[in-house]
Amino acid sequence: MIPVGYMAKRVSLRPDWIKTANVVDVYSVSGCGVARDFCDNLGGIPYDNDWNHNGFWFFDSPELIKAVAKRKSIQLDGTLLFYYEVCALELDGGNWQAFGPEPSIPTNVRVPAYKQLEGFDVVTVSNRGAVEHSPLSCNSMADELATNVHCLFASLEEAQANLNNGLFNFDTSEPGPYRISSVNSVGWG
Repeated sequence: MIPVGYMAKRVSLRPDWIKTANVVDVYSVSGCGVARDFCDNLGGIPYDNDWNHNGFWFFDSPELIKAVAKRKSIQLDGTLLFYYEVCALELDGGNWQAFGPEPSIPTNVRVPAYKQLEGFDVVTVSNRGAVEHSPLSCNSMADELATNVHCLFASLEEAQANLNNGLFNFDTSEPGPYRISSVNSVGWG
């Protein structure tokens, strides 16, 4: 798994469009829907105009998030801090291929000393930059596929199997490529 960074989120309870009672809340990687990025009020761009994000479009450390929030007068009260890692390969048109961060943007993710694995999300990145959607929540795929209480796959193997079986495609979710991300909660420490 490749460290891609941190994001503070405003997590909500399961929305009405997800019908499965198994899902209690949504810890999706994408900022759309109900797991809003802390700075989504900056003109719809979940990253400030000062380009403090890294080449994966996340933040290298919690301190950078705090600095952006302070500079932009954004309250972090009520947010949860997540740390993400992604598989080294993404699925694009039925083929698994390597990818990396945007090379023009520095990326130096500080791996947390402690992290609590919450599950695995499948995300879309058709723009090859920022994560766009999490089909388990955005497209209600959790109604058809087994997920945990946070609307995530319980294991990396489950996420890979569902991708390899063709269950994520333009007809059922969003256009790919698709990446598998671990979702880890971390403390603000």
